Amino acid sequence: MLYDTKIALVLKADLLTWQKLNVAAFLTSAVAIQFPETHGPVLRNSAGAAYLPFLRQPVLVYQANQPEELHRAFRRAKERGVHVGIYTEPLFATKGEAENVAVVARFADENQPLVGLVLYGETKQVGKALDGLKLHS
Repeated sequence: MLYDTKIALVLKADLLTWQKLNVAAFLTSAVAIQFPETHGPVLRNSAGAAYLPFLRQPVLVYQANQPEELHRAFRRAKERGVHVGIYTEPLFATKGEAENVAVVARFADENQPLVGLVLYGETKQVGKALDGLKLHS
């Protein structure tokens, strides 16, 4: 199936496994929260029990081997009007929303210590923002 939009994560390759999974979960949730049209209906089993819905489309996961690759994708996404979510290194040490907001606010875009991104937008524009990155292995 072809989609008009694309959801993609970019993760710093050298993160610990638990960090990659945590970053992926937080960033993917940002798209579902901000864009309700990205998720489907409640799932129901044969007995009628309800389960949380999924995103309507796959989430592609890319890796960045160097910090410059994350910043390049970040800049290119913003230039193309793609919706961007960020996860930064200091967020691993925060203990709540107020701290998260304060940590991100300390840095301008070009100085954010990025470890992960989520991009959501028109498929072609997301693809151009990710040009040169490989799918995560």
